[in-house]
Order: sequence, then structure tokens, then C-alpha cells
Amino acid sequence: MTRTPYAGHGPRVTRPQMEQARPDQVLNKAGGYVFQIGPWDRFLRFLILGTEGGTYYAAEQEITRDNYHNVLACIKSDGKRAVQLVEEISTSGRAPKNTPAIFALALCLSYGNVPAKWAAVRAVPKVCRIPTHLFQLLNYCKEHRGHGLVMRTAIQTWYQNAPAEQLALHMIKYRQREGWTHADVLREFKPRPPTDEHDLLFHYIAHPPDEVYPHNDGVHRGCRDPEWERKASLPPNVQAFMELRSASVADTGRAIRLITEHRLPRECLPTELLNDAKVWEALLADMPVTAMIRNLGKMTDVGLLSRTSGATQTVVERLNSERLRRGRVHPIQVLSAMATYAQGHGFRGKLSWTPVPQIIDALDAAFYESFGNLTPTGKRLVIGLDVSSSMTWGEIAGVPGLTPVMGEAAMCMIHARETIPPHYLAFTTTPSMMQITARQRLDDVQRLLQSRQFGGTDCALPMQWALANKIEADAFIVYTDNETWAGRGHPFQALQQYRQKTGINARLIVVAMTATECSIADPDDGGMLDVVGFDTAAPDLMAEFLGARLEAEPQRP
Repeated sequence: MTRTPYAGHGPRVTRPQMEQARPDQVLNKAGGYVFQIGPWDRFLRFLILGTEGGTYYAAEQEITRDNYHNVLACIKSDGKRAVQLVEEISTSGRAPKNTPAIFALALCLSYGNVPAKWAAVRAVPKVCRIPTHLFQLLNYCKEHRGHGLVMRTAIQTWYQNAPAEQLALHMIKYRQREGWTHADVLREFKPRPPTDEHDLLFHYIAHPPDEVYPHNDGVHRGCRDPEWERKASLPPNVQAFMELRSASVADTGRAIRLITEHRLPRECLPTELLNDAKVWEALLADMPVTAMIRNLGKMTDVGLLSRTSGATQTVVERLNSERLRRGRVHPIQVLSAMATYAQGHGFRGKLSWTPVPQIIDALDAAFYESFGNLTPTGKRLVIGLDVSSSMTWGEIAGVPGLTPVMGEAAMCMIHARETIPPHYLAFTTTPSMMQITARQRLDDVQRLLQSRQFGGTDCALPMQWALANKIEADAFIVYTDNETWAGRGHPFQALQQYRQKTGINARLIVVAMTATECSIADPDDGGMLDVVGFDTAAPDLMAEFLGARLEAEPQRP
């Protein structure tokens, strides 16, 4: 059933945000009254934004605990629906990190009913696409109900259903992660090899040689395994890996040959070989786009990427929408890579480099490409940007250095491509107009927004400002953590007043930038929508919501 915006039967007394205006409002962590979102909407926020870094008002441990109980409630309410949501968010690439989905899947395996548990077993290979994910799942399950029959079946299925060629790559690329090795898993869960190729790989993992490789005379030396003769039948990339592990800096030519012939990834190389530009050039030839983005700094440091190098042109050409889509590259990954690369050093470690301008420009363009084809709304918009102190705290999805205020600055550039230029309003307890155009660089907009005065939070200001300045708006889009408290009137009341005094049936979209349980949007108002910040589906959801016709319906009594 569709709804009309609640207009009420008469003038409503405006109350300060630190006073309850409606019985269904709850107290947020800043001391203001807001609305509580539903458990499934909160589940979605958790899957996309996670809880790493905490917030200004709550520590990471508290936010995680609250979301943990909410996820459990959703699983007990409808376990199969919970599994479907986890799988959809993970496989579609809508979330910056896969960790929250893996955590939620572990809870489904541990606490779901029988149908939910077996649905989770079937979802494990789809959510845990690489061994790192699988080993994380093992640890999460161990923290709860351990590794029982359901978990044993899930792990056995993961190893038995993986194609032998893919499994071989997993075994040489992800040898040890999260405190687990493949040998540990094979010993504990004992998957049965479905083919001779799997049997050979399992034997290789269970009885690894002491860094041996076949010599030119055909003799295999230094091996503890009495069945070493079987290793000649191992997949070529595994044999190449074994040979490469014995290579030294002087064997650069041999290393490059092995990398080129067998498409070996960076993780297979000895550390001392990773300071050679020619080695990185060979790796770049078949490097996945996610790994390429992650290693831009290192490739610049060793001299492979420069203003005039062909490798730089290769990187620029690969940062296109099709490769980003196939690689499930999330906009936050691009945003984080651009912020890190542009500053010339990482947030951890001592690695530093001189940024290449073409790379920065390509990352800037790739940020928009990672959202796919965006549909302009064609509406008159007021974009409200919460720049209060709480928005400068914590990290979006655990990305170092990426605060909510930096994230909303990035989202401004998505709106800057609207056919009708929006009004941008940064606000704390006072409004501040901003001039943002599509011609500006993303890092310039971030610096502009970070320069605003930080203070308290009044999320009613975008509507109040538009009314005071006679701005005609079809919709207000407010980016916030929903920790509003400082205004003399509640945001939903400010929207009602704007509608009544202008005669415009304006809508409100609230974009949550943290995984809290509250929202400034009235749940009984069909003209308000909650979305999750940096959900790659959010721009299309906004466009669909603003383009949909709001049909008449009896007002809420």
C-alpha cells in the first residue's frame, strides 16, 4: 500500500530535538529524539557499512554488540531471508568489505534453524569466494558454537566443488591467512577428493616438500615426502610456484619467465623480488583490477609507473567500468586508493612514492565508473551535508582515513552530475552554502567540506534554510549519522512546515553514514526514504524514489 506524506489535522507544536515530539521516537546516543529503523533495515546498514572504527558517540565494541543482537533477531525471525540478504549483498558487490557478510553468515550457520543452516551451507561458496573469506568464517564460527556437522559439510563442499585449476591457484596464492593454512583445514575437516586432480592437490598440501623443485637432471632433491614422484603431475602453476620459491634476486629472468608463462600472482613471489620494476611489469600483465589498485603505490615506488611509462597508460585504460564491475570493485575501494595514492604514502608502513597525475585523474574518473550508469533524477534537489564533529570520527567500513564527512563529500560529486544543479548546504547548528560543480576534483571538494566549522548537529536546517530562502525543492537529501540533537524543531516537523507553506510535496531521503539503529525519517511518511551510504544501489534507489508518482491515500490519523 502506498502512503501520502503525513500532514496532520492542524498545526503541530514544534519541540526541541532533545524533547520527544512523538511517542514512537527514541533517544539517540547524542541525546536527541529520532525514529528507530526496522531490524532488517539495520541489518542492511551493518552488511554495507560494518562497525569498524565505531562512532563519535559509541565505541566500536558497543556498536558491534548492538548489531550482533539485531542480526541474531533477524536470523531467528526468518533465517532463510537473512541468508538471502547476506548472499545478495556479498555477490552483488554492494558493500565495501565482505567481512560483515561473512560474520552474519557464521551466525546463520551457528544459530539458524535447520532450513536456515542448510541454506547457509549452500551460500558459503558464493560468499566465501577466496580462502581468506573461508578462514574468517572458520574463526567466527569457532567463537560461537564451534565446528559441528553443518560447518564440516560447508567446508568439505567448498573444497570438493572448487575446480581443480582454481583450487590450485588458491593453494599457492593464499597459503596462510587468519591463523589457518590449507593443511590445517584438510586435517580438521577431511574433505574427500572428487577427482584425481583434487587428490593430488590435497596430498601436496598435506605433505608439503621442503621448498624443493625439479632440477635439470630430473632428480628431485631435499624432499621429505616418499611419494614425491607424483608431484610431476601437479598443475603447472603449482610446479612453477615451487620453482619460483627458490629464486633469488639474481634469478630475475627466471622469475619473469615463470610469472609470464603461468600467470603467477604477486603472493607467490619471494619478498626480495618485489623491488624490481621488471618483475612488477610482468605481474601487471595479468593482474586483477583490485590487486592493481592496491599496489599502485608500490609500482610507482619501484619506478614502473611514471608520467611517460607505458605501464601508466595500461593502468589508466584498465580503470574502466567493465573491469571494475567484473572485479566487484566498490566505490569506497577506489576512493580509499585515490586518497592514499594522492598523499604519496600509506597509512601503515614506511612505503612512499611521488604520485603520477595521470593515475590520480584515472582514479577520480573510476570513482564514478564504479557506480555504473547513473540516472539523473531531473528534480530540484537540496543536498544537506552534516559536517558536525561526530561526522569526522570513525571510518567508513573500516577504511583507514576515510571519515563519514569525507564520504559525503565524495557523494556530492555524484549529485553534481544532475541535469538541474542541486543546492549544497553544509550544516552543524548553522547552515553554510557550498558551491560544487561537476568540473571540480573530488579531493578539492573533500578539502572544501573539511574546512567547514565543526560543532553540534541540527538535521532540520536544510528544510528550514530552504523555506527561509524561498528555495523550491522537490526533494531534500541529507547525509548524516542521525545523531541530531541541537535544533529547536525536529527534521520531520521542518519538512511538514516546508510542505505546508510552499505547497510542494517535497520528499526527504536520509543517507545513513554509520551503522546505527536510528533515523531522522518518519517511518509513517511515504515521502521519506532511508538508504545506506555507499551502497552502490543507492543512486538508482534515490532516482527511482524521486521519479515515482506519490498516489493519494487517506492521511494518518
